[in-house]
Amino acid sequence: MRRVPRAERFWNLPNTVTVLRLVAVPVMLVLPIFPGRTGSQVTAWIFIVAALSDLVDGWLARRGQQVTKIGKLLDPLADKLLVATALIVLLSMGRIPAWATWMVVVIVGRELAVTGLRGLASAHGQIMAATGLGKAKTLIQNIAIGCFLFPDPTLGLPAHGIGLALLAAATAITIWSGYAYFSAYFGGGGPRDDQEGPAT
Repeated sequence: MRRVPRAERFWNLPNTVTVLRLVAVPVMLVLPIFPGRTGSQVTAWIFIVAALSDLVDGWLARRGQQVTKIGKLLDPLADKLLVATALIVLLSMGRIPAWATWMVVVIVGRELAVTGLRGLASAHGQIMAATGLGKAKTLIQNIAIGCFLFPDPTLGLPAHGIGLALLAAATAITIWSGYAYFSAYFGGGGPRDDQEGPAT
């Protein structure tokens, strides 16, 4: 007799933190309305708190043994929405120079591609969790975005110049990690319908 899988509970604490992180997405859209020093600082700190919440919900999920399939899918989706929104807004405001548009396109394009790949894997019963390389990419690009969000200069430092250098580094890692995701999935032929592939 085939065993029916146990239904997972969505509204646990880790998933709630993830959903709250999504609230920061519309906040990014307000920045062009309040582009001054105070507005930039407030938006930057909201982004930082939202980015750090990614560590909190992961820790809560592991500590309370509340890791769910929906959480594994929703968590990276929230990150990608937050990052993509922030980059597009910063580009539209000129905080990211026009010549660096290709970096934003590469980062956002990679996020969409990997999200699509995760959806494909999920349809075959495979959950593709974040890799160490992907986490490093996320950390660097979040710091870069934070630098762009703060007014320039901040603490006597060229915040936007530092952000641009970090954005370039994040772009390189983005390409590398994106290749690693697709290579891991298609290199092994993808998961079969009757077998769950390894998480990556």
